[in-house]
Amino acid sequence: MPDTATEERLLLDPAGIAAAVDRLAAEILAQRGSKPLVLVGVYTRGLTLANRIASILAAQGITCPVGAIDVSLYRDDLDDLGGTPRLESTEFPVSLDEAHVVLCDEVLFTGRTVRAAMDGIMDYGRPAKIALAVLVDRGHRELPIQPDHAGLRLETTRDQHVQVFFREDDDGREGVFLRP
Repeated sequence: MPDTATEERLLLDPAGIAAAVDRLAAEILAQRGSKPLVLVGVYTRGLTLANRIASILAAQGITCPVGAIDVSLYRDDLDDLGGTPRLESTEFPVSLDEAHVVLCDEVLFTGRTVRAAMDGIMDYGRPAKIALAVLVDRGHRELPIQPDHAGLRLETTRDQHVQVFFREDDDGREGVFLRP
């Protein structure tokens, strides 16, 4: 008999992820306003989410540049992590000044990664607006940060872990899982 206390639970299969990303793109499009729209993904899977949203928008005739941000050096727990962080490049294909930036990440938990990403974005420009789009909002905020767009809102315990796999990043594996 399987040990259900240690098994992962599938929350979204590939079709569920696709539907959630479609909803995110539709919400972003509905609220884009008149300012230039720029998607910024948090490395790694937030960038994948941003690219997927941009593809959906492109299919509707909306060109949306995608940037990437590495929050490693903006984290408030850098000293606690030990060792030297592996850095990715932060790249923005257009100016962020006066843009409507949509920050994309796969899971929103404490809000600390989002805070770090906003600090990084502000170092590169002064957007007219920063909105937050996440695939999964699992609660347990430590900072006053809430998503503007969430593909799935989920109640978890602090000890549980939400893991997202995107085929582009995870050798073809795709799904959102809850682990004890």
